[in-house]
Amino acid sequence: MKQAYRAMQVSRPGVLELVERPTPAPGIGEVLIAVQACGICGADIGDIEAADPALQPPRVPGHEVVGRIVALGEHTPGIWKVGQRVGVGRLGGHCNECPQCRQGRFQLCQNQPFVGASRDGGYAEMMLARATGLVSIPEQLDAEEAAPILCAGIATFNALKKSGAQAGDTVAILGIGGLGHMALQYARRMGFKVVAIGRGSDIAQDALDLGAHVYIDSRLEDAAAVLQAHGGAQAVVTTVSNAAAVTALIDGLAPTGRLVMLGADKDPLLVSSGRLVVGERGVLGSITGTPYDNEKTLGFSVLAGVRPRIETMPLEQATEAYQRMKSGDVKFRMVLTMGTR
Repeated sequence: MKQAYRAMQVSRPGVLELVERPTPAPGIGEVLIAVQACGICGADIGDIEAADPALQPPRVPGHEVVGRIVALGEHTPGIWKVGQRVGVGRLGGHCNECPQCRQGRFQLCQNQPFVGASRDGGYAEMMLARATGLVSIPEQLDAEEAAPILCAGIATFNALKKSGAQAGDTVAILGIGGLGHMALQYARRMGFKVVAIGRGSDIAQDALDLGAHVYIDSRLEDAAAVLQAHGGAQAVVTTVSNAAAVTALIDGLAPTGRLVMLGADKDPLLVSSGRLVVGERGVLGSITGTPYDNEKTLGFSVLAGVRPRIETMPLEQATEAYQRMKSGDVKFRMVLTMGTR
C-alpha cells in the first residue's frame, strides 16, 4: 500500500487544490478504499463553495464513490473483504443506535455523516468509509458508470417507487440534468407514461431518446395544462430546486397524485391547500436511501439496461470538471477517474 495519496481538497471556499496526504489506517468499523471513480454532483457546489475555511485539514468533496477495499478496521462485518469492489453514496453510514436506526429507517439516521460535506469524500485516490455506508457494486458495471448511480440513480429510483404511481400511469420528470436523465430511464422501464419537462428545445431529443414519451418546453407551454390534457400526472418528480417552477406543477397532478421533491431549496412552496384537499393530492420529500436501497438500484440498472450518460476527466482536472458541471456544459454527468483498478 502506498504511504501517501493524492486528493483534491477545498483549500478555501470555491477553490480545489491538489495535495498529497499520508495514507490513513481505518478505525473501528471503517474500511480504506482505493478510489477508482467519483461522480460530480450538483450538491458538490454547496460542499465546495460553502466549505468551512477553519476546518483542518480542509475537506475533500465527492459522494459518488466506487473503488476497492484495501484495508479493514477492527470489528468490520465479515461480509466485507479486502479486494472487494464497493461504493459509497451521500449518506456516510448509519450509527445503529439512534431512534431512526432502531426503527430500521437507516436513511434518516440522526448521527450519519454526509460524505464530502461532514466527512471526506471521493475526489481522492484513497478514502475512509464507515462499513455501514458501504454498497456492493455489481461486476457488470464499470466504476465510471456505477458512480453516478450511487446518488443520481438511487435518488430518482427511490422517488419513483415512493410516488405511488403504477404501470400505465402518467409520470412527469421536471429537470433533465444529472438526476433527470436517470429518472427518465427508470420511469420508462417501470412502465409509466413518461413526460419530460425542461427549459428550451435543445434538450428535447435527448429527453425522448432517454425514455420520455412526451417533451414539454416550459418556456413555451403551460406544463400543468399540458399534463392535465394528458389526464393529469399521477406523480411529478422534481429534480430542480426552483420553488416557483415546482409549485406551478401541482396544478398538473391528477387526483391522488403526488409531487415528489428531490431538489432542496430554502424558498417556501406556495401551495394552495384547496388543491391538496380537493383531490387528495400530496407533496412528499425524498432523500437518497440506504445501502440496501442502493444495491437494489444498481441491480435494477443492470437488469433494465439503465446507464448514466457520462464524461470522464482525471482527478487532477477536478477544478475544470467541476466548473463544467456547474455551468451546465455536461451531458449529463461528469466523473473523475483515479487511474486505479
